[in-house]
Amino acid sequence: MIALDTKSNHILDAALPVFVRHGFRKASMADIARAANISRASLYLSFGSKEGLFRAGSTRAHASTMRNVEAALAGSGDVFVRIESAIAAFHRGLIAPFASSPDAVELFEVNMALAKDITLAARATLVERLAQALADAQAPGVVALDRLNAKPGEIANVICKSCRRVYPVVKGIPRFVTGGNYADASLFIPQRQLVPDLILPAVDPR
Repeated sequence: MIALDTKSNHILDAALPVFVRHGFRKASMADIARAANISRASLYLSFGSKEGLFRAGSTRAHASTMRNVEAALAGSGDVFVRIESAIAAFHRGLIAPFASSPDAVELFEVNMALAKDITLAARATLVERLAQALADAQAPGVVALDRLNAKPGEIANVICKSCRRVYPVVKGIPRFVTGGNYADASLFIPQRQLVPDLILPAVDPR
């Protein structure tokens, strides 16, 4: 990822609420320039197009989110707590910002059109990191995945897919809460038994 300068970061910060409020297609570069309190000419010096600006924002969001995922997995608590925290960080960083928009579906579709490579790479990295956390827990006997006849990567993939499917869908976006504020991290994992239940047979009874 190319480092962004202060001006570019300021523009991306200003652009996010514009996209949330208007959606991608209705948001204009003039709207973004106005929100950033700069001229359109100055905006175009930093980003040559709305598409390029959106992709830059997606790139930045994914990079920041994956750092938070890494921090969660390196944090305190057992493997279940750390995996839950990592998944919450992933969704807080990449779903929460657009979830309140009336054009949320469009924004996610545009993201897949303009930044599919970045998005899929981040999802693959999430599975890889969860798999490593499970493998690390398996080594000292905290979990025994062999009882499930599955490898850590397979279990990590099931966890990620299950987290997308077990929650209600509102406006086409999978929700981690049945109500409330997406921005509140404490609301993202109310079903705290999710991860343990998925791999309960692998938990060492000792």
